[in-house]
Amino acid sequence: MIVGAGVAGATAAATLREEGFDGEILLVGDEPHLPYERPPLSKAWLGGTDPSIEVHPAEFYAAQSIELLTCTRATVLDIATRRVTIGGSAVAYDALLIATGGQARRLPGLSGDRVHHLRTRADSDALRERLVPGERLVVLGAGFIGCEVAATAHGLGVDVIVLEMADTPMERALGADFGALFAGIHRAAGVDLRCGVRVESVQETTTGLVVHTDRGAVECSSLLVAAGLVRDTDVWAAAGVPCDQGVLVDAGCRTAVPGVFAAGDIAAHDHPRYGRTRVEHHDTAVRQGSVAARAMLGRDVAYDRPNWFWSDQYEHTLQSCGEPADADELVLRGSVAEASFVQFGLRGGQVVSVLGVGRPAEVMAGRKLLLAGHPVAAEQLRDETVDLRRVMRPARA
Repeated sequence: MIVGAGVAGATAAATLREEGFDGEILLVGDEPHLPYERPPLSKAWLGGTDPSIEVHPAEFYAAQSIELLTCTRATVLDIATRRVTIGGSAVAYDALLIATGGQARRLPGLSGDRVHHLRTRADSDALRERLVPGERLVVLGAGFIGCEVAATAHGLGVDVIVLEMADTPMERALGADFGALFAGIHRAAGVDLRCGVRVESVQETTTGLVVHTDRGAVECSSLLVAAGLVRDTDVWAAAGVPCDQGVLVDAGCRTAVPGVFAAGDIAAHDHPRYGRTRVEHHDTAVRQGSVAARAMLGRDVAYDRPNWFWSDQYEHTLQSCGEPADADELVLRGSVAEASFVQFGLRGGQVVSVLGVGRPAEVMAGRKLLLAGHPVAAEQLRDETVDLRRVMRPARA
C-alpha cells in the first residue's frame, strides 16, 4: 500500500512493477486528480502554458494493475495489525509507503477567498483566477514559491508586491549574495520587492485586502501566503511511527517500524552524505520513491544522491546540486552581476556542489564531476576556455 499519490508515491508504484512485483498495489491520494508534478504549479501551469502535469496518463495505472484511489485520506494506522483506515474501512498491508508530503503553512488570522496558498493543483487554479492584468497581488514570503509566483504573475500583467522578512529573497537556500542577485532581477523586471519587512495584520475591505506592516500599509486585490510547508505526520506519529518534523527514515527510506517506509517531502531522511535531511524538491521525491519501492521488496538500497533542484524565474534558470556548506573552497566561473555564472564547491580537490544561473551545460558538466567524484583543479573550473565536458575524458595519445 502507498499512501500519498504525488510523484514519490506514483514513482514507487511504477518501480514496484519494473522490479517484477506482481502482487496488489494500492495507491491512495486525497486529491481528485491523477498523480501530478508540483513544480509547474507556480510556473507554467499557473501561467496557463503547461497543458499536462500528470506523472502518468490514466491508462498507465490500469495497464500496470495499480489500483488508484482518489479523494481518499488515511485516518488511522494500526502497526500491530498492519492495517490502515482509508475511506472509513480498515485495509491490510504487507508493506506501507508513507508519501503524504505536507500542506502549505497557514498563518493565524488569514482566511477568505482573497487569501491564497500554493500546494495543490486546486490552489494553483484558484490563484490563476485572481491573476487579472492590472490587479495587485501581494506575496508574503520570497522563497522559491513566492519568487516563482511573482515572476509568473508579473508576466501575466499583474501588479506584484513581495514582502519578505529576510534581507534578500531565497536567502536561506542561496545565501545573501545570490539572494541579492535575484532581488535585482525581480526589481529590474518591475516587481516591487520589499525585504526586511514584518507583516503585522491583514484587514479585509469591501474591495480587497489591506496588509499592515511595520513599514506601512499595502492594499491589494489578492494575497498569496508563501510561508513554507507543514508535513502531514499526525496520523503516523499517533500510530507510533517515529517522527521529528517529518517521518524518520534510514538511508533506505525505512522507518523503525517493520514494514513501514516513507519517501518524498514527508521523509526526514538519514542521508549518507548529509546526515538527517528534510528536502522538499521534486528530484528527491522521485528518486526516494524508487529507492523506497526497492526497499519494500527487501533490497539492500540507499538513497545517496546529492540534492538537486532548479527554479525558473523570468528568463533565468537557477540550478543547484550538492551542498555548498560541504566545501572548503568556492570557485566562481563567469559573472554573478551578469546573471551568467557557475559556482563550484570543492573539497579535497573534488566537486561537492554546483550552483549556476544561465549556464545549464556547465552546471550539468559540474554535476557529472560531482557524481563521479572525479578530481579537478580549481583553475580548470575557473578558466572559461576549458570545456568542462572534456575534463573527465582521457587525453588522446
